[in-house]
Amino acid sequence: MNQHSKTLSIIFLFIAFFCHSVFGQKAINPIIHADVPDISIIREGDTYYMSSTTMHMNPGVPIMKSKDLVNWEIVSYAYETLGVSDDLTLENGKQMYGKGSWASSLRFHNGYYYVSTFSGNTGKTYIFSTEDIENGPWKSIEFSPSLHDHTLFFEEDKIYMIWGAGTIKMVELESDLSGIKPNSEKVLIQNATEPAGSNVGLPAEGAQLFKANNKYYLFNIAWPRGGMRTVIIHKANNINGPYEGRVALQDKGVAQGGLIDTPDGNWFAYLFRDNGAVGRIPYLVPLTWENDWPVLGEDGKVPMELDLPKSKGLMPGIVASDDFKRKKGEPDLPLVWQWNHNPAAELWSIDRKKGFLRLKTDRIDHDILQARNMLTQRTFGPESMGTIKLDLAGMKEGDFAGLSLLQKDYGLIGVRVHDGKKELLMSRAEDSVEKEIESLSFTGNSILLRAVCDFKERKDQAKFYYSLDNGKNWSQLGDILQMKYTLPHFMGYRFGMFYYSTVQPGGHADFDFFKINDQIKF
Repeated sequence: MNQHSKTLSIIFLFIAFFCHSVFGQKAINPIIHADVPDISIIREGDTYYMSSTTMHMNPGVPIMKSKDLVNWEIVSYAYETLGVSDDLTLENGKQMYGKGSWASSLRFHNGYYYVSTFSGNTGKTYIFSTEDIENGPWKSIEFSPSLHDHTLFFEEDKIYMIWGAGTIKMVELESDLSGIKPNSEKVLIQNATEPAGSNVGLPAEGAQLFKANNKYYLFNIAWPRGGMRTVIIHKANNINGPYEGRVALQDKGVAQGGLIDTPDGNWFAYLFRDNGAVGRIPYLVPLTWENDWPVLGEDGKVPMELDLPKSKGLMPGIVASDDFKRKKGEPDLPLVWQWNHNPAAELWSIDRKKGFLRLKTDRIDHDILQARNMLTQRTFGPESMGTIKLDLAGMKEGDFAGLSLLQKDYGLIGVRVHDGKKELLMSRAEDSVEKEIESLSFTGNSILLRAVCDFKERKDQAKFYYSLDNGKNWSQLGDILQMKYTLPHFMGYRFGMFYYSTVQPGGHADFDFFKINDQIKF
């Protein structure tokens, strides 16, 4: 090869590399590396909407929007709170961790959007409806009993809910959605777990029903003992059955979800995966049709690369930094924020001019799990970092404020006032008992605190840092928090800004900003 040919080859290779880098990049699984479980997706024209589970967080049932199934932003919530009771408001030692609202069903019918969900601690089923899914308002209907992991389904002039675990049942709803029609309950599938075998661990649940090609497809998840989360699909020619079932996917534990198509006729299954401390994370799996059956994956496997646009990242659509400065007409809190349990409205405020969040107290608490008005955002993978600036001038004796990584086995870094002096400390919880790992005294009224999370290959470790010189230098405090996903909270770890009083209520803490990063760097 002469020099001219070598030069041309290098040029062509460079062009090929450039085109691949700029134009050829594709989406990869998971599509969201953060806790967005129990997803339900619909498409209207070229726009997709997705609902998910956030349990004890409020506002609840986030609604997300996308134009490509990969890049999502939170645009709404179905409700502000589920009601008022001691467990919802963290009163009298009660709480609803891991409870609240669970798996939702998102539907569009006759010009209205519907989100239905259920709650084990209230014992009710909820249906929220609106003509404008992005701006509301939402109308709320609730009735008993609580129908576990149900799917809402409109069939001409009839409205159904299908639900169950192992045995899948169906009821017809009243035309105004106010409750279940008397004597309408029937068994659709006696043993929906059967296709996954007799070694039953988790029986078939998480029902989602779809109609395609004039046939009905019911998605469920099962978890055989010693196996993995498994997708089961049942097919019928009539909504009432009979249904024929088969295992549709058994790979990497990616399961629970349903069907979605694109405007150009491609199909996907949307599912999620338990992925350690970061939570339950969404996947998309290509889908083809064979003999009227949906066939999931590539040779039965979940591909890591998808023929969809590349993700632009989770910021600012799912998580975002906040300096708490607000322009006229902007809401006090962007939609990326959720409160831990019901907020006490009189005990928080946003100073729009000075740009800080103020948290106040009016009672005594003894740990962050009972502290009201903890403001949270998701952690995310492969790594993420949250930083706050905290003004301490308004704190009183026994007050404690700072930054937490919230789960049952939580970790935190914060400032406590003890015997009239401030001390900085790092603590973590083990088996529901908080242990103080390291503390030191300091003076001053301003400090930066940071929590960093490493979720790579399920390492699930976090560290806490502080800076006394406005971020020029950082020092670690305490040791490593080994993050653990636990069922009592049933949620991936969250960054949480907290403040509570242990001796004398009535003080306040001011949070100047919250900054979030997708890389651990100082």
